[in-house]
Amino acid sequence: MDSKYQLIEKIGEGGFGVVYKCRERATNKTVAMKRIIFIDQDEGVPSSVIREISLLQELNHGNIIRLLEVINNWAGVDLIFEYLDLDLSKFIASYPEVAKDRQKIKGFLSQILCGVAYCHSHKILHRDLKPDNLLIDGSNSVVKIADFGLARAFGVPLRNYTGKVATLAYKAPELLLGANYSTPVDMWSVGCIFAEMVTGQPLFQAQSEFNVLMEIFRMFGVPTEATWPGVTSLYVYITKMIAFPTIVTRNLATEATGVGAVGLDLLSKMLILDPSRRITASDALQHAYFRN
Repeated sequence: MDSKYQLIEKIGEGGFGVVYKCRERATNKTVAMKRIIFIDQDEGVPSSVIREISLLQELNHGNIIRLLEVINNWAGVDLIFEYLDLDLSKFIASYPEVAKDRQKIKGFLSQILCGVAYCHSHKILHRDLKPDNLLIDGSNSVVKIADFGLARAFGVPLRNYTGKVATLAYKAPELLLGANYSTPVDMWSVGCIFAEMVTGQPLFQAQSEFNVLMEIFRMFGVPTEATWPGVTSLYVYITKMIAFPTIVTRNLATEATGVGAVGLDLLSKMLILDPSRRITASDALQHAYFRN
């Protein structure tokens, strides 16, 4: 631990490393430290770490976590961030009444969309939006997008990016089917988060990519060339079609009860199977749902 910061407690851990709550000795300010350990010291700084740092240094928005400092150490690198109280996942679990507070949900969702719209306008895909990666300043009800470890810049024309991104419950159907993708993958994740804020539970819960895909199809039906041009030529579609469910057994309106008619309209526009028809973050902010 760099002598500039005093460790208080570990607050998170993942494949990337460990996150600590720390105190800056000179100012007594609380910060978060993401410590990334380099497994192979001879290889230098991994490209994913360089990409995350460069993206975060480029982003400057009230709904995106601020990277304050980068500290190199003997084993890797420490990223110093502003500290926020808790993440949206813990907030939902701790305050289940949020599902009944439409204004609170509306306020959170608008902030998430503002942050996503900013990222997309700067040609950046987050690729791992989920409640765990949305931090909340409880005193001010401010939401900030965090963890850009899987984020990347994109250009035109689009390249073939890896499908090994996004957490399973928030993974867009084009990722599950192995299609090329762009900004709509983030909007699918936002739709899943919106539904989870309302119900308190993930909308799609399964233990494998194929089973999540079946859960999606049970709600929206199996896509066809009429509803999603080009879908039938995708490898997963071709090889797994015989196993896809043909009967719709789930309904978005009944599973996301409490969202209201206008909210349901917005949610249904976020969760469209065909990514080319999915609503954008900037257009979602203009939806009637936010007019009150």
